[in-house]
Amino acid sequence: MYAVIEACGKQYKVEEKDVVFFEKLDTEEGKKVTFDKVMLVSDDGKVQVGNPYVKGVKVEGKVVAHGKGKKIIVFKMKAKKNERKKQGHRQPYTKVEITSIKTATTKTTTEKEESKPVAKKTTTAKKETTTKKAATTTKATTAKKETAKAEEKVEKK
Repeated sequence: MYAVIEACGKQYKVEEKDVVFFEKLDTEEGKKVTFDKVMLVSDDGKVQVGNPYVKGVKVEGKVVAHGKGKKIIVFKMKAKKNERKKQGHRQPYTKVEITSIKTATTKTTTEKEESKPVAKKTTTAKKETTTKKAATTTKATTAKKETAKAEEKVEKK
């Protein structure tokens, strides 16, 4: 079982018991982290793709450590001006161990029993909104027709 999650502006493919390096997270070492933005889940050939995210799926992890990456040297130079600037950078990261990928399979069976009456209520609400939209569109079209007739009368005079 694996999942594709979005965290820190990037997408990561994670599995259970994986160790992933994210950009610096504001959590302490040893604390749990949950990622709600799950874009794809694959479980034994069953693939769920979200639009943009899969609902009811969470990925949980444990913060193992914080640290800094390998040093990168930034060297800036302007030719023929004797201008040189050397600078170093170490990107901070958070090391996270993925503990579990929780899907909504157990929740969906209980929700289906309760959602049947709720679904009927939502469909009636949708019908009302469509009639309101139709009424507003008919009002708008009649108003346009009236203004067009008034303009024609002014032009004839």
